[in-house]
Amino acid sequence: MAGKGLVVDAEYLKEIEKARRDLRALISNKNCAPIMLRLAWHDAGTYDAKTKTGGPNGSIRNEQEYRHAANNGLKIAIDLCEEVKAKHPRITYADLYQLAGVVAVEVTGGPTIDFVPGRKDSNESPNEGRLPDAKQGSSHLRDVFYRMGLSDKDIVALSGGHTLGKAHPERSGFEEKPWTKDPLKFDNSYFVELLKGDDAGLLKLPTDKALVEDPKFRYYVELYAKDEEAFFKDYAESHKKLSELGFKPPLSCLKLSSKNAALLAQSAVGVAVAATVVILSYFYEVNRKFK
Repeated sequence: MAGKGLVVDAEYLKEIEKARRDLRALISNKNCAPIMLRLAWHDAGTYDAKTKTGGPNGSIRNEQEYRHAANNGLKIAIDLCEEVKAKHPRITYADLYQLAGVVAVEVTGGPTIDFVPGRKDSNESPNEGRLPDAKQGSSHLRDVFYRMGLSDKDIVALSGGHTLGKAHPERSGFEEKPWTKDPLKFDNSYFVELLKGDDAGLLKLPTDKALVEDPKFRYYVELYAKDEEAFFKDYAESHKKLSELGFKPPLSCLKLSSKNAALLAQSAVGVAVAATVVILSYFYEVNRKFK
């Protein structure tokens, strides 16, 4: 197990922020947000809540795993991330891949997703078959996502991430079509298009149609189609859950966060006091001039 001695200290957090900036530039320049988001999802989506195996641990970089049929094409994203990893070798692959997913959503106009670093890398890959099969329906979706410990709301909210990207025949076997009219913009149009049916000429997979046909799923589809703010809120929460499956933030990270919050509060108090002193000095000078 790589990353066993990982310590999330102030320097590690600085590297995370530098990597975030590098990812933002890379994803913007390469227009690769869809595949970066898919990389993050597929690394995390192997989690099994009962056995506590799989999950966001960077194992998708292993040839054994990225060669799974569900991961066709993801070697492209893995290689792109290597450019950032080379600049910030201390950051784990597990953190890097999940950070790439968060940045992919943000740079395409989506919600800000809370990111807590500290994931450890694993060299052990789960057996093939843990990821969703787009050719199946609602019962399959529930089997896969319930295994992770996620809910119906999480299933629909995360499906909204298909607002980014399109199908690639060589990877999925489906016709090369996007889910939405602007596959590089993160918004609620995936749900709007779902409710239009097949008339728009956009991509509709069996798993997409299941969201409309299943009454419990459809409730959220209709909600998100009419209320983008509700979708963004729920998506950010569900994405964070997915990115932290089986992950417990290191105590050092929590302590550091508390320390930073305290320092920020002290700084705010200091600024307020300084401002008060300046204002009082100004009035003192004004009064003195008029005496």
